[in-house]
Amino acid sequence: MTSDLLAPLDLAFWNIESARHPMHLGALGVFGAHSPTAGAHAADLLASRAAAVPGLRMRIRDVWQPLAFGGATRETDPDFDPLHHVRLHAPTADFHAVAGRLMERPLERDRPPWEAHVLPGEDGVSFAVLFKFHHALADGLRALKLAAGVLDPVELPERAPRAVEPPRGLLTDVLSDVRRLPGLVPGLVRGALSDVGRALDIGASLARSTLGMRPSSALTSAPSGTRRTAGVVLDIDDVHRVRKSAGGTVNDVLIAVVAGALRRWLDERGDGSEGVAPRALIPVSRRRPRTAHPQGNRLSGYLIRLPVDEPDPVRRLDTVRTGMLRNKDAGPNRGAGAVALLADHVPALGHRLGGPLVGQAARLWFDILVTSVPLPGLGLRLGGQELTEVFPLAPLAPGQALAVAISTYRGRVHYGLVADAQAVPDLDVFARAVSDEVRLLLAVCDR
Repeated sequence: MTSDLLAPLDLAFWNIESARHPMHLGALGVFGAHSPTAGAHAADLLASRAAAVPGLRMRIRDVWQPLAFGGATRETDPDFDPLHHVRLHAPTADFHAVAGRLMERPLERDRPPWEAHVLPGEDGVSFAVLFKFHHALADGLRALKLAAGVLDPVELPERAPRAVEPPRGLLTDVLSDVRRLPGLVPGLVRGALSDVGRALDIGASLARSTLGMRPSSALTSAPSGTRRTAGVVLDIDDVHRVRKSAGGTVNDVLIAVVAGALRRWLDERGDGSEGVAPRALIPVSRRRPRTAHPQGNRLSGYLIRLPVDEPDPVRRLDTVRTGMLRNKDAGPNRGAGAVALLADHVPALGHRLGGPLVGQAARLWFDILVTSVPLPGLGLRLGGQELTEVFPLAPLAPGQALAVAISTYRGRVHYGLVADAQAVPDLDVFARAVSDEVRLLLAVCDR
């Protein structure tokens, strides 16, 4: 049985989960179907292929050993059964309605924490698959890799083989570390002082981010444990037209669209957008090859104010661009958005005992999550059926009402929206506002 300790941030995600705030990622993929039985065939394929993907066999178990007291490991589940994870549902006319109810349910913690729900379409010409992966098992990139393992094989360009160093014995490693210890001490001291400085910098930035802020009740809520999802599809060419005309990056445009949609939505529901500038957390991947925790989350983040109170769409985009440039200049290791980095300096038992408190503190850190999930440009299939749409779905932090995830796939941008169903019964209105905001930007830029 293979096992490895959870990285600190993975352990944090494992411990901040509650029944009303499950910490799983989701992705709702919509496939074409050549027959009404395509969904059932897809479910059979997913179950048969899952056993061959090592990462899908990994469960999470608590550790009470002295050197990792209060921690947890990923280890192979000796009783793994794919049928506990792949489920075929009754035909439906609304994939998102079913996905919302399924996203409410926490994953079973005594089994490998993932599920694949196959939703046949009532129309007989489509089906959907909702993948759920616990954040402690995978971040967005890792979840994509695990999902790809059960889809149809894709031919990738060959890469030159990487040289592999011969393994060294444990005694050799220990002796080497002992010999190097005197030379490492100054560096360790400097690193510790740097970490203290970073923590103080992050704390000060977080405090400054709350100054002069008018919170919006529409973005905060008492946890109901309910979920609603929706999706929006845009043409990437439209986004590029806006970018070329108004400046900024594609990501800047996509974030500015969220700001404009929030403005429309708040005004339409009567909450008002005047003076509202919610703090958006923009996760940033720090994944590097050959890290100490190759399967773990390697995340930091940028924190920016969304200019919801700005009536001019081009100025909204310019404000987002300026905020993102400021974050990029500072780097992902500093600023209020880098709070996740502090998880590396908390002992395992601290994560276990403090997890619930950290989860409740999310609303003090940011007001809305806006995350981007990269997808391959190659066409993906399941059972020969083409993936036509894919909506990433982010976990909802305690006390927050809405999360936005964005992916680009084969020339189209997909917004996956997750909301507390009781706090945001009008998620469809916000989804429509996303499309309306893009049309407004196009109209302004084409003048």
